[in-house]
Amino acid sequence: MRAVIESIGAYAPPRRVSNDEFAKIVDTTDEWIVSHTGIRFRHIAADDQAASDMAIEAGKLAMGRAGVEPGDIDLVIVSSASSDYPGFPATACIVQDKLGLRKAGAMDLLAGCTGFIYGLETAKNYIVSGSAKKILVIGAETLTRIMDWTDRNTCVLFGDGAGAAVVGASESDSRGIIDSILRAEGSGAELLDRPAGGSRMPFKAGETDPSELYIKMDGGKVYIFAVRVIVTTIKAILEQNNLTIDDIKYIVPHQANIRIIEAAAKRSKIPLEKFYMNIQEFANTSAASIPIALNEMVEKNLLKKGDKIITVGFGAGLTYGANLIVW
Repeated sequence: MRAVIESIGAYAPPRRVSNDEFAKIVDTTDEWIVSHTGIRFRHIAADDQAASDMAIEAGKLAMGRAGVEPGDIDLVIVSSASSDYPGFPATACIVQDKLGLRKAGAMDLLAGCTGFIYGLETAKNYIVSGSAKKILVIGAETLTRIMDWTDRNTCVLFGDGAGAAVVGASESDSRGIIDSILRAEGSGAELLDRPAGGSRMPFKAGETDPSELYIKMDGGKVYIFAVRVIVTTIKAILEQNNLTIDDIKYIVPHQANIRIIEAAAKRSKIPLEKFYMNIQEFANTSAASIPIALNEMVEKNLLKKGDKIITVGFGAGLTYGANLIVW
């Protein structure tokens, strides 16, 4: 029994914001943002949109493309660093209800920007074990709600959106989620976090600095970590499956910063063209970035049945990982 990606769907909010708009509110320029990150635009959720709203739209599209009815889904997994509520209820429960998935279990999976990679491997193991036949895996983010719009080092980096995959059971040996690597380096947890609002630093009115509720990142150290783990993780997943980079059609990385991908490609001696990137349009959408990229690749007809691809990501936690997929 194999677990296969039956379909992909994505949603990006209609509001599309250019770098020039950020130059009006913080000390930056389009030239600086592009040269340092590769980002030109990002999509920003409407005031009445939460992560679940975008997850629902992406899920509807993925289910429609797969020809799946709500009653066919056994489990919905949502990964988000900017969920509807802090801690509970799970965003997945809201998605489960509004999509009418009456037979489905629902759970959130928190692994930062690596969340979709973790979600695919989790879904695979449910399916291979026989515990489920069809699973909806979603990455959904409203990161613009939790960023400091006065901090020019972080506010230009993020965008909102959602991506979803229907993962199903198949008897075919020619397709599927073949292998995954899931890792973490918790010693770097404080390099990328939201300090306040949890049990470690509860919010106290009049005492808590409001800026502590926003994303904080040590960009230099995260950059070094990201380049290192992209290189080592791609090498590891190739070696443990007796493959070379020539066997891989595309590498689909987490879309965080084009400079990270360029550095990883150079260090690993992998042609940059092998990496699919759309960060220029969507910026960093955390757990949603890889499924948004996969959706774009499907819509551009870039993926053919039998193509081998690697998804690779890194994020808060610190987490990192990869999936080897035969499309």
